[in-house]
Amino acid sequence: MRVEVVAVGTELLLGQIVDTNSSWIGEQLAMAGLDSHFQTKVGDNPDRIRAVIGLALERSDAVICCGGLGPTQDDLTREVIADLLGVELIRDDEIADRIAAMFASRGREMPQNNLRQAMVPVGCSAIPQQPGTAPGLCCPVTVDGVDKVIYAVPGVPYEMKEMVSGFILGDLIGRSGEQAVIRSRVLRTWGTSESALAEILADRITELDEIGNPTLAFLASGVEGLKVRITAKAGDAEAANEIIRAEEAALEPLIGHLVFAHDDDNMESVVVRLLTERGLTVAVAESLTGGYVAGRICAVPGAGEVFRGGVVAYQPDLKHRLLGVPEGPVLTEPAAVAMAEGVRAALGADIGLAATGVAGPGESEGLKPGTVFLAVSSADGSIATTATLPGDRERIRQFSAITLLDLLRRVLLDV
Repeated sequence: MRVEVVAVGTELLLGQIVDTNSSWIGEQLAMAGLDSHFQTKVGDNPDRIRAVIGLALERSDAVICCGGLGPTQDDLTREVIADLLGVELIRDDEIADRIAAMFASRGREMPQNNLRQAMVPVGCSAIPQQPGTAPGLCCPVTVDGVDKVIYAVPGVPYEMKEMVSGFILGDLIGRSGEQAVIRSRVLRTWGTSESALAEILADRITELDEIGNPTLAFLASGVEGLKVRITAKAGDAEAANEIIRAEEAALEPLIGHLVFAHDDDNMESVVVRLLTERGLTVAVAESLTGGYVAGRICAVPGAGEVFRGGVVAYQPDLKHRLLGVPEGPVLTEPAAVAMAEGVRAALGADIGLAATGVAGPGESEGLKPGTVFLAVSSADGSIATTATLPGDRERIRQFSAITLLDLLRRVLLDV
């Protein structure tokens, strides 16, 4: 069963609203074991909406249209579907009464244009769930002798979700005649490039291409690293999860040292968890990152148990006076080590972190933008590293923050 999603609304094309509905629907389809190969956004134009839905019906078994079911003149989805099916729109009095009752319950009189929402194409039925004034539609259609279906749901997220979860997914599974689930697990990596990661996994990807299940995909996520998504399809959730666990074990020797988190975890949540498990506290000295590292740590629930505090020392004199950095250049590995040791002592933490370097756009102390020095200090000693990071000023600062947290993660795990 191939299901296509069509999101209707000029505001989506203009970027005034981000289309989160399509991504959510796609996730639900995958979890239900339903294939979805295309998602399309189209503006409020009847000819273009008709063309997009028509194309979707040619290449898919079912189409979910999201949006365009409101009461105004530019809400065109129901009219376009009726035209596509070659039928008339007729008023459903039960829906009209339901909409009127919603307005009455709020002490308001229903505007007459809301009756447009009670119009249903002949041969179609209203989706039982109707949390708002816009009813959803289920419209069977035959294309070249093949039975297919169009669903129409409102663009309001909570209304759409109730209809998809309460009716559409079950109806699709029933029409498909097969029960399957698709599960995914995301391995979040840091410390290598996308091309290098692809080289490491090239042979494994070739093997999986021949097997067909599971599959691997790369998702570049900027300052949050590179994601490797494992996707498996099976008859039930446990069987799919078992396939994923086996693949994860196969990838461990290849990229295990690069993986810092899974699924929705991030670098800071992993670091806070490791510190908590070890009963350790941390303090941060920041220059070019200007508080980013402390901010990321503090964003994690429970960080108060491990985070002592931070010092943002941007000017050299503050590095010397507050953190004990020796006189001389402050953009060096020794300076970063001194900052980490200084903040650890000053704030009474078990571990000190430090970041200094050049965020740009110009050079400093003869160093190019992106040259950063990071350090971790503990009772067992101090380590430092020099990194050359890409991007503009903001990206360099963000990359520096996560790279420092990853350095701490590796120290805590001894990897």
